[in-house]
Amino acid sequence: MTNKIFLVEDDTTIVSVIQQHLNQWGMNCYVAKDFQQVFAEYQAVQPDLVILDISLPFFNGFYWCQEIRKVSEVPIIFLSSAKDQMNQVMALNMGADEFIEKPFELTVLLAKIQAMLRRSYQYGQQLSYDFGEYQFVPAINQIQSANDHLPLTPNESRILSVLFATQGQIVPREQIIETLWQSDDFIDNNTLAVNLTRLRKKLKDFGIDSLIQTVKNKGYLIEEKR
Repeated sequence: MTNKIFLVEDDTTIVSVIQQHLNQWGMNCYVAKDFQQVFAEYQAVQPDLVILDISLPFFNGFYWCQEIRKVSEVPIIFLSSAKDQMNQVMALNMGADEFIEKPFELTVLLAKIQAMLRRSYQYGQQLSYDFGEYQFVPAINQIQSANDHLPLTPNESRILSVLFATQGQIVPREQIIETLWQSDDFIDNNTLAVNLTRLRKKLKDFGIDSLIQTVKNKGYLIEEKR
């Protein structure tokens, strides 16, 4: 299956370079054409992954990220020259899975895309975890109950997968980062904390409180026999 990438970027040079590179690697890179209709174009493409710039005509990338997150947990990568920490935190809080600063290496971008696609659609294909009245199903990035379900982003699903796989044991922060991003070379110190904060709030709003425990200066765990 050929992966579909939806690129929302107004710099035509960057668009051309990324599109050509991804197409060479066997991906179909669709480019946003009308920056007032990004969400409509997203729905028409139904991509496997979205790349968003922050600074765009009419509405910024944060806005479109929020619109997409209303209907989908598709992997989203922000690609932006806005390097300050606040922009990165905002991107992650709004549901993005990754933030890559401009200028960037095409090899790094490709590696991030491939890793995210692999983990988003293949990680934990055969596994599910029961806890209390709920079931976590990594293959579809979802927590289920008898009458409802909670969609998760790929990063949120991977965090839970790591913790459930070693349930009852403390998982060091570095191990979670390695599992999510393979290397912490490009990871901001707040990235994991932001993802965990967002995940905990989402779980609490769904009626699941205190699932993920913080062990000071050691890491995180999910206790056994929940």
